[in-house]
Amino acid sequence: MTHSPSDAPATRQAPPLVLTIAGSDSGGGAGIQADLKTMLALGVHGMSVIAAVTAQNSLGVQGYWELPAEAVRAQLDSVLSDIGVHAIKTGMLASTTLVETVAEALAASDAPAVVDPVGVSKHGDSLLAPEAVQAVRSVLLPAATVVTPNLYEVEQLTGVKVVDEAGLREAAEAVKALGPRWVLIKGGHLPGEPADLLFDGERAHRFTAPRHDNRHTHGTGCTLASAIASHLALGDDVPAAVAKAKQYVTGAIAAGFPLGAGIGPVDHGWRHRI
Repeated sequence: MTHSPSDAPATRQAPPLVLTIAGSDSGGGAGIQADLKTMLALGVHGMSVIAAVTAQNSLGVQGYWELPAEAVRAQLDSVLSDIGVHAIKTGMLASTTLVETVAEALAASDAPAVVDPVGVSKHGDSLLAPEAVQAVRSVLLPAATVVTPNLYEVEQLTGVKVVDEAGLREAAEAVKALGPRWVLIKGGHLPGEPADLLFDGERAHRFTAPRHDNRHTHGTGCTLASAIASHLALGDDVPAAVAKAKQYVTGAIAAGFPLGAGIGPVDHGWRHRI
């Protein structure tokens, strides 16, 4: 049986393209693995540049090894020169050299960049060399479209310690002074109703969500940043992307499940199980 050209299936267009530059989590709950699951769930094509490898499970991080700068640079060049991106997300970068390498790539790209300035793991394990904090301040944050620090990372970057929701604005102003276009201060660890503050230097947007009685929250920061990047790639502006990302991660937290003997992950596929 022969087929005419009109019988041939139409060539499918690629979905929006999002690149994560982060560390690998062997337990699958955070890092590159969480990023790619989030991107798949939100309908974009996820790509990855691995900056570090962790030995990690539900109990904590047993060790990490950063990749050589030339390996990270080669991965970046490979993806950006051929495929391109509509948005970029960064996570664990480990060292000054890798922070500088990634910041250079972000500055050279027109794609929006969501920077999760990862300092420690959910278990309190350090994932950023102390001497690399200044490089995050001086070269990475100025290249960010949105930066998404938690309260520990705010204090690490600015010295501002937030103890209640009233302190979120001061924290946002301090991080904004380091150069990103937008700052999202994550206030989930404060008492009371969880509230995050998005700030661009003039306008402030407050986002709230119900607090779920669930200890299985591994990967929340990675998931939120990746969801924001995904929605930016899909065409949303920053406030809309953050609102949709918050909705997605709140559902993922509610559906978090036990894994191993410690803290389990959020469920990136929760919408497909409703």
